[in-house]
Amino acid sequence: MSVNKTGDIILSAKNITKEFSGVKVLDNVSVDIRRGEIMGLIGENGAGKSTLIKITTGIYDPTGGSLELNGCEVKIHDYIDAKKLGISVVPQEFNLINTLTVYENIFLGNEIIQKSGLLDKSKMRELATKQLEELRMPVGVNQMVDKLSVAEKQMVEISKALMLHSKFLIMDEPTTALTGREIETLFNIMRELKSQGVTMVFVSHKLGEIKTICDRVTILRDGKLISIDDVSEVNEEDIARKMIGRSDFTKIFPEKKPRDAGTEVMEVSGLSIKELLNNISFSLRKGEILGFAGLVGSGRTELAEAIMGLRHIEKGCVRINGQIVNIKKPLAAVNQNLAYLSEDRQGKGIVQGFNIPQNITLISLCDYLQGIFINKKAEEVKTRDYINSFRISAASQKMFLRYLSGGNQQKVYLSRWLDTEPSILILDEPTRGIDISAKHEIYEFIHQLASQGISCWIISSELEEIIGLCSRVYVMRGGMLTGCLEGDYINEEEIMFHATGIKGSQI
Repeated sequence: MSVNKTGDIILSAKNITKEFSGVKVLDNVSVDIRRGEIMGLIGENGAGKSTLIKITTGIYDPTGGSLELNGCEVKIHDYIDAKKLGISVVPQEFNLINTLTVYENIFLGNEIIQKSGLLDKSKMRELATKQLEELRMPVGVNQMVDKLSVAEKQMVEISKALMLHSKFLIMDEPTTALTGREIETLFNIMRELKSQGVTMVFVSHKLGEIKTICDRVTILRDGKLISIDDVSEVNEEDIARKMIGRSDFTKIFPEKKPRDAGTEVMEVSGLSIKELLNNISFSLRKGEILGFAGLVGSGRTELAEAIMGLRHIEKGCVRINGQIVNIKKPLAAVNQNLAYLSEDRQGKGIVQGFNIPQNITLISLCDYLQGIFINKKAEEVKTRDYINSFRISAASQKMFLRYLSGGNQQKVYLSRWLDTEPSILILDEPTRGIDISAKHEIYEFIHQLASQGISCWIISSELEEIIGLCSRVYVMRGGMLTGCLEGDYINEEEIMFHATGIKGSQI
């Protein structure tokens, strides 16, 4: 490859256009990325961020335009081509094999071979352990990936990319499942990589993160390039205005309604699961927005999964509307009018090979049957209602979920659960991978559901989300409840005190 003739430009996207079924998702986008910089990439769901990344990494071919790497035009046909060119990606949706161990996933496609021709498993374990220690993530390299939490899987993906020692690293929403402490660790690693000359593209919906870690920010809207700015010259409101295309910003969280003494719809007493949950007791009232906060590994998701019949409860009981229930399978939970939006959208949520109506009616399909046939018309009408309500961006209802952005996939997933008409809705990281405008819409919708008497249980790693939405917050640590906060006590300091053990005890 010839010497770079364009100064400090490492990658140049020139007039990139991409069409699907005649619909332009990228329209004549040009951007130059400098060697050793951290370039932010931001835009609403459907703006074209993921498509641009997939073209850069060879997953999609552009309809028009070209890519230049180090001043030379390149054709990137697949992930292998990208890797050979020194380009790697931490994907938004995990590319991990659940039946392999952590270290096997980290070295997948990049295995270390001994002179004998056998895999050097000892060396791979050693290097994988060192990498995870640098990320300060207590994950055993011999653990099976299917046993990891979403945050732990995220760290495995990051380790996998860093192990390639690439000079051009794309990080697509890497912080969505991480706590503040883990994000700061990741940012420190990014700063170190930058000092070594590594170029990074950092995709995030969190404007504060863009300001904190990036040198410049590229803003896309509706498939078009809006601007490329030095982050020192724009504030968060400037970025949001360019993303959304309007200046009439409203408060992102609706006004919090005072908690009243509504009817108790769920009571959990002494719930325990060996090595996961210890003597959990709490209540949920009709129309309440209840929060569960805690660090990664605190047991929040495991608790929700136990209530939904995804984990076996060893001790304790669950009452719904005053009646003891024994939920052993998710279908039994649905029959009790419970709904659960999992944090793992790809692994436990959407079906990528199904279209939008098929995903939305997956659980409630019986409601659309006429004899042995599906009433497609009714299915399409209901789907149209959800598309309009959530502003789901799709060329048509017939689009497979794999072609939608992560945020639009999440909206379809939420629509599916709402179609079951639940009385209790558990939302685990409900705005993961969703832009600021869509977040506001979902927050408004959660408030509407609560005002209709639906009880909402929110699990979130974003403290701002917990504080802004919830009238009451339980904090977890090590599988135990360490505090229940109300009123002015729902603040970041109190939550972190209880989450880290500085304050609180089992309640």
